[in-house]
Amino acid sequence: MKLTVSQAQLAHGLGVVARAVSPRSTLPVLGNILIATDEGRLRLSATNLELGITCWIGAQVEEDGSVTIPARIFSDLVSALPGDKVDLSLTPRTQTLNIRCGTSNFDIKGIDAGEFPPMPVPDLSSAVELNVSDFKEMIQQVGFAASTDEARPVLQGVLLEINDSHISLAATDGFRISVRSAELSNPVSSPVKVIIPARSLSELARIAVNGNESVQMVVPPDRGQAIFHLKDAELATQLIEGSFPDYRAIIPPGFKTRTIISTAEILKACRQSEIIAREGNNVIRLNLQPGDSGPGTVEFSTQSEEMGSGEVMVDANIEGPDLLIAFNVRFLIEVLEVIGTPNTVLETNANNTPGLITPVGDEHYKHVIMPMHLG
Repeated sequence: MKLTVSQAQLAHGLGVVARAVSPRSTLPVLGNILIATDEGRLRLSATNLELGITCWIGAQVEEDGSVTIPARIFSDLVSALPGDKVDLSLTPRTQTLNIRCGTSNFDIKGIDAGEFPPMPVPDLSSAVELNVSDFKEMIQQVGFAASTDEARPVLQGVLLEINDSHISLAATDGFRISVRSAELSNPVSSPVKVIIPARSLSELARIAVNGNESVQMVVPPDRGQAIFHLKDAELATQLIEGSFPDYRAIIPPGFKTRTIISTAEILKACRQSEIIAREGNNVIRLNLQPGDSGPGTVEFSTQSEEMGSGEVMVDANIEGPDLLIAFNVRFLIEVLEVIGTPNTVLETNANNTPGLITPVGDEHYKHVIMPMHLG
């Protein structure tokens, strides 16, 4: 293998794939990045056997070849090189990669590319086409609600369902549920229902930087994986087996109190209250008080035996009876950060039943949040 590549492009490509490298594995090759020539371009791949990421970058290829190189050493070295052309050449007999850039010259010992796990090749003829910017927004509005508890693997995933031209993503950790739906430009011939690890989707959102392009999703039958193909990158992930909770049955069919409030104002009140609330189990109380002849108010209050207490008052349009209800302030902040509309709706029934948060004017996003004990 012998080629020349831009230092900036090489550093970017390594940054794309590095998050799939396995930091702790009994297989040394999983701590490496595969470097291979591929039809006049340079292909970089990394995998931990659950998640695999491939990136292609432009290169001037003189001789084809491939090798795997320790990820951390190679990434750190490339990022420290001057912004110039980088010459890579491989000595196959010793599996040593020579790296030249300006006055810098390094030799790094690698592992034969034959030991690297094969990356799946998607059949794009059966792909579902998704708009990158729309799909990224869906991931950001849902992924944070997935569980981080390894004891419940199904809840660490995001349920992706496609029927005809309707797509939905749903995630829950048992305390909240985020659901986002959208319409596809092209309907699918057969329904799709899979549970994708939330971490894999967040990595996809990270590497999909061009919002104008499309991402093609392939779910090969009986392979237990999904592959997302972008113009210059590809992400393959193992699917999660199991039954996802019937979240639709948990969303209350109706509500007694409806509060419309400025998204910026409620977010500011929550962030101020969190400073005290984080010292007391993250509990924040919302006292919803309708106005007699004008706007109502929401009083956000929090207290900690050791740190003190605080209140923030925000005007709101409130319909229905007054209510005192408590939520996890961290959970409120996380959902409010992904609501893109100026105003937010909070619908409630009682202090011991779930609340529903939705953006005003957007019926495609729903977030159910369980209340906390008032104490």
